Amino acid sequence: MMNKPRVFTDFHNADAKGRVRLNCAETAADLERQKIMLRNGQVLIIYSEELEVEGIVCYSEEEKLWTAVIDWNAIQEIEPVASQITPQIRDIAG
Repeated sequence: MMNKPRVFTDFHNADAKGRVRLNCAETAADLERQKIMLRNGQVLIIYSEELEVEGIVCYSEEEKLWTAVIDWNAIQEIEPVASQITPQIRDIAG
């Protein structure tokens, strides 16, 4: 089973139908980095800070942009991803 790609979005950036728009800079960066070409019906994990939910990609003809249909009641809190830069703990006692 293939892992579903994780793509950033701003949950506050939703259209009148409750679909989240996949048009922020961070979304574009995630798509490019993972070499994802969006298509209708594609399943993604949509995330923002400590929240994530499964979403189904859907092109909005009205707005001419990609969106994701999500279940707003299924949004889950996740553990924040630790930064790549972890302070090194050194024993300085001599």
